[in-house]
Amino acid sequence: MNTLANSGGPGPWILFFPIIWAVVAVGVITLLRRTVRRGSRGPWQPQGGPAGDRSPIGLLGRRFAAGEIDEDEYWRRLSVLDEPYGRYDKDGPA
Repeated sequence: MNTLANSGGPGPWILFFPIIWAVVAVGVITLLRRTVRRGSRGPWQPQGGPAGDRSPIGLLGRRFAAGEIDEDEYWRRLSVLDEPYGRYDKDGPA
């Protein structure tokens, strides 16, 4: 029976296994870091800011900050959008 000990050992190709595992580990770590940094979205999706920026309340806040609507219009629309929850009143977040 021809074993590795009798044939001179595994040879230099055995060094490729740790290199392959190191490349896989770096890839997994990079993928996880990108996923965590972008939130629950995957790294394959474009960055567009947090998901809350695309909500109706976030859009309303951006329009108010840009001066497209005045304060009364902002509070009127916010009260309609947030009506089921009652989190906001005219003085700000509860």
